[in-house]
Amino acid sequence: MSSTKFRVESDLLGELKVPADAYYGVQTQRALNNYKISTTRMSHYPEYIIAIAYVKMAAAEANAELGVLDRTIADAIVQACREIVDGKFHDQFPVDMMQGGAGTSVNMNANEVIANRALEIMGHNKGEYQYCSPNDHVNCAQSTNDAFPSAFRYTFVRMNRHVEKALSDLIASFRAKGQEFKDIIKMGRTQLQDAVPMTSGQEFNAFANNLEEEIANLERNAVLLKEVNMGGTAIGTGLNAVPGFAELCTIRLSEFTGDKFEKAPDLVEATPDTGAYVSYSAALKRLAIKLSKICNDLRLMASGPRCGLHEINLPPMAPGSSIMPGKVNPVIPEVTNQVCFKVIGNDTAVAFAAEAGQLQLNVMEPVIVQCILESQTWLVNVMNTLRTKCIDGITVNADHCYDMVKNSIGIVTALNPYIGYKASTKVAKEALETGRSVYDLVLEHGLMTQEKLDEALDPKAMTSAHAFIK
Repeated sequence: MSSTKFRVESDLLGELKVPADAYYGVQTQRALNNYKISTTRMSHYPEYIIAIAYVKMAAAEANAELGVLDRTIADAIVQACREIVDGKFHDQFPVDMMQGGAGTSVNMNANEVIANRALEIMGHNKGEYQYCSPNDHVNCAQSTNDAFPSAFRYTFVRMNRHVEKALSDLIASFRAKGQEFKDIIKMGRTQLQDAVPMTSGQEFNAFANNLEEEIANLERNAVLLKEVNMGGTAIGTGLNAVPGFAELCTIRLSEFTGDKFEKAPDLVEATPDTGAYVSYSAALKRLAIKLSKICNDLRLMASGPRCGLHEINLPPMAPGSSIMPGKVNPVIPEVTNQVCFKVIGNDTAVAFAAEAGQLQLNVMEPVIVQCILESQTWLVNVMNTLRTKCIDGITVNADHCYDMVKNSIGIVTALNPYIGYKASTKVAKEALETGRSVYDLVLEHGLMTQEKLDEALDPKAMTSAHAFIK
């Protein structure tokens, strides 16, 4: 027999038992009963809880300054919010990330936890809502339709910092390898065919530079998330909010968080608008596409060890087969690929959800939140894993790479400025048919002197722009 004690709370639908020690209330309990969908809860995302606490803190302070909310109640709400920002009561946010109601369950979960903690601060018991109500006081001058999106916009901003930090660290690792491998000659390839020589350092620096662009792209799109619709209430008209609340709440939110927020110029337009989420999700997708391509390259370069390219060695992380002895698989690039596929899929879900809104509200915002937060979290985790368990430990098989360059037909491209494209083509064709080297065939046909040929085919000269003399 359960020893759990309960208190009884009521709402529009009637009475419901709530655990006596819970800070959440009846509407959160209904959400727990209704939504057993994703197994992922709001409490799994601390930044989400912190963001909504900041929104409620700003609203309470603005309402108190405007004379709408009793200062004693407002101060208790602000104190409760500060405690949540400091990491307390996060286990009291158990609602499933997937839910109906356009985020009402999230908003009420926050309202109830903050109200019950504020009641304790004022010397009352949980559930004595006549002294501090989740709706009348914590949710004063708000609707789910402005508080919820303002909160998750700020959540994305906070999470974006973690994404950028993990990405910056990964870029630094690629740059370090670029420096380490700067003198190692290898064959570059286009369309999986031999092209012209390059250095392994150039290849890894290119990976770093390719990813560097994504930091600026993420920042550009994160700025769009700092426009909020607080004060719009239900549909953007500002019903039940006093004049000046929208502006003051936005100012206080900026002051409390240290981030500069802007009030949306048209709150009716801003309430159903999902453009910023679509753009930011697309930025995550763009990063994922680049990461996945780089991991494809790493797996190709590490293929072998006897029958593949075998240019680089990835750190061995796990036995590769239950049947093939000695096999070691590129498991870290593989898991990165799979995370990237998930991010790309999440972006598709965001696009569908953004399109699915009707009239003055988009009720599909919960899945947008779930998808973007999942993408951000998984990308942070996998970039840190890729860096520490793969990139930092990569080595290059320098002698093997150089042998492939020497034996490649692709080096004939370097002779175009000296003997012309037509003669180079003939040499390449003959080398391919006979198995002989480009070097020997050029000398045999008297196309160049050995001195000029050695200069032209110097691998280091072929990895950068340089002057040539016919």
